Amino acid sequence: MKIWVTSVLVDDQAKALRFYTEVLGFVKKTDVPLGEARWLTVVSSEAPDGVELLLEPDGHPAVQPFKRALVEDGIPYTSFEVKDVNAEYRRLVDAGVVFTQPPVEMDPVITAVFDDTCGNLIQILQKK
Repeated sequence: MKIWVTSVLVDDQAKALRFYTEVLGFVKKTDVPLGEARWLTVVSSEAPDGVELLLEPDGHPAVQPFKRALVEDGIPYTSFEVKDVNAEYRRLVDAGVVFTQPPVEMDPVITAVFDDTCGNLIQILQKK
C-alpha cells in the first residue's frame, strides 16, 4: 500500500491552482470538471509521477471551523519537504508569500510556515 493522493482544502480552486503552480512551483497533473468543482491535482516538478496533491474545495460545513481553528492556533495543515528552507523562504518572500514563522531549527529539521492564500498554513521543512 502507498499514498497516491492527499489533499489540501482550498477556498477557491482557480486561485489555489495559480498559487500552487506559479508561486510554489508545483505542476498541474489532473483537471476533471465535476459540476461546480473539479478533481484538480498538482504534483512536484521533481516527482511528476509521485503523490498528487488534490486542491479540494472547502465547502463542507465542518471545514471552515476546522481551518479557522488550525490557523488561529498557528498549526500547519500539511508539510512539504525542501532542500534548503532558508533559500526557499527567501524565494517565496520575494514572490510575496506571507510567512507566519520564519525558518527555525528544531532538531532534526528546519521549518518555516506560510499562508497559502487559500485559508491554510503550510509548513516547509528541511531534514538536517
